[in-house]
Amino acid sequence: MTPIILVCAMAFLLLGALGAVLGRRPSGHVVVYGGSLAVAGVALLASLTQLCFGIAPVPRVLLPIGLPGLGMHFTMDDLASLFLIITNLGAAAASLFALGYGRHEHEPWRILPFYPVFLAAMNLVVIAADAYGFLLCWELMSVASWGLVMAHHTDAAIRRAGTIYLLMASAGTLALLLCFGLLAGAHGHYAFAAMRNAHRSSWIGALVIILALIGAGSKAGLVPMHVWLPHAHPAAPSHVSALMSGVMTKVAIYAFIRIVFDLVGPAAWWWGLVVLLVGGMTAVLGVLYALMEDDIKTILAYSTIENVGLIFVGLGLALAFKADGMMIAAALALTAALFHALNHMLFKSTLFFGAGAIQHATGTRDLAQLGGLIHRMKISTVPMLIAAMAIAALPPLNGFASEWLLLQAILLSPALPQFGLKLAVPAIGALVALSTAFASACFVRFYGIAYLGRARSPEAATAHETDRFSRGAMIGLAGLCLAAGVLPGLVIDVLAPVTHALLGARLPAQAGLAWLAVVPVASSQSSYDPLLIAVFIAISGGLTALTLYRFGSRVTRRAPAWACGYQERDPAALRGTGQYSPSGFAQPIRRVFATLMFRAHDDVVLPPPGDIGPARLTHHWTDPVWAALYTPLVSTIGLIAERMNRLQFLSIRKYLGFVFVALVVLLMWTALWT
Repeated sequence: MTPIILVCAMAFLLLGALGAVLGRRPSGHVVVYGGSLAVAGVALLASLTQLCFGIAPVPRVLLPIGLPGLGMHFTMDDLASLFLIITNLGAAAASLFALGYGRHEHEPWRILPFYPVFLAAMNLVVIAADAYGFLLCWELMSVASWGLVMAHHTDAAIRRAGTIYLLMASAGTLALLLCFGLLAGAHGHYAFAAMRNAHRSSWIGALVIILALIGAGSKAGLVPMHVWLPHAHPAAPSHVSALMSGVMTKVAIYAFIRIVFDLVGPAAWWWGLVVLLVGGMTAVLGVLYALMEDDIKTILAYSTIENVGLIFVGLGLALAFKADGMMIAAALALTAALFHALNHMLFKSTLFFGAGAIQHATGTRDLAQLGGLIHRMKISTVPMLIAAMAIAALPPLNGFASEWLLLQAILLSPALPQFGLKLAVPAIGALVALSTAFASACFVRFYGIAYLGRARSPEAATAHETDRFSRGAMIGLAGLCLAAGVLPGLVIDVLAPVTHALLGARLPAQAGLAWLAVVPVASSQSSYDPLLIAVFIAISGGLTALTLYRFGSRVTRRAPAWACGYQERDPAALRGTGQYSPSGFAQPIRRVFATLMFRAHDDVVLPPPGDIGPARLTHHWTDPVWAALYTPLVSTIGLIAERMNRLQFLSIRKYLGFVFVALVVLLMWTALWT
């Protein structure tokens, strides 16, 4: 199937060229997005065929391009097939959504050339089989996505987001470059097959995993390399935001898995501890960030950080179990991480599509200006509810299934022999549980404020339903969220070849179990019947609704909300009052958890006597990572640059002096080296 994926990547690049030519024509978006949908569908079918039917991969495809004597190697094993499924399923859904959403773009010529190139680059990263090809495609992915982020470049905030993204992407690529340099060794074996068979010392392996964590983690959004993500993801158009958040972060996770589980060799137990700590911290901080935001796309971007943290918790557990030879437990943890990666693409793409539909319908992304959209966006509100429940890990949806597997892996940790892991893993488990609870609060706030209650602004009161292409994309992904939640055993079986290829072990087959139950380890330890739970929820919910309908009061009394006697003076000013605001909803959590960590504080502004205007509550917070790490770093670089600037204004005599000193140092170095 590798040649098919290569042909699809070439087709994406051709569509990018067509986008540059047709970008200013009305038919441009139909050609680019329709073509991208078709090509992504072919790549998805090829990936599904290879992974589900166990087709042996072509050893490698060598193209005579790139460095002389090296070429570019491509191959498609089971791990690559899984991430190609995630990539192209997300790409197909985003392209379908964009067929409708893209019609409203004011400057489509700034998006259409980059969009297919972005898709091509993500596919090529996943099938690259040498360091040169991988890094080249990785940089192409970064540059194309940067071009998409800068689509609306006239906004100063977007230019700042693009600059931060470019700097962090460059830093991440530098880390990966050093990482592959260590893997290649002194002889420069850049093909993955040669790296896989090489023997290296333990300290080289330790450096490799740290560099991989920085390089891949910066693209995935791990704390403290996450600072670009909440700025760049919301800045892009919504279908691109969905791709960056739902797919590109998974390509980064693929890079980490490829390096750490496949290329670097035997794992040390403390590697898992490092990854666990970073993942746990990322999960909790990500969702706390999300709870303090009022911009709907920024909330979703911070939520991505939380879910990436959960995935890395699973990867850290798998590394720890693998180092101690507990292969079934490692397979369980790795399955949970891979399952959650797939799930996150499904529900996060749906949520970003919904956020785009809301922004188009109301002209705002401010959660405080929304409300009552369930009455005006009656169709798209259903997939948004399913996606919000899935990301909050509520049964019987897919988010619950993958997080349940993750918790089962954590429960196996007492068998680990190292004292550090025995102490750390239960604490990480508590962080995972805490982040799950916060995620539920976050999406109750998100959905409840946006869709329920009354409209808080005229724009929300006159919102309209989104187009049929956008609805189709949202409904399709939400349907997959439900299917993967009710039938997780089938997904686990599909993931089994990947865990077997990386660990030499897999979970027991789930397809033949009664009632489609999930039994990842011994049934006496853990089991889960998603189908029975779904049936129970459906029956109990239906009976409750029937009871309320049959015996509830049919008398509805509607009246204006009490506003201290001021209703008649300014009815427009009272629109949406008497309801929770986003800030008020999150205030208890903010006061308990964010006062110290984020320096969060509230400002209450009361109107003076005689002013009938409402009181205002605003909150402020500071990103501790930005304040403690990046602000001093930027200041130091600025100071050094300012000092170095003086070198431009020296005399000829001083320049000749510098050259002489440099020559002496070089000669001494050469002599000592010999």
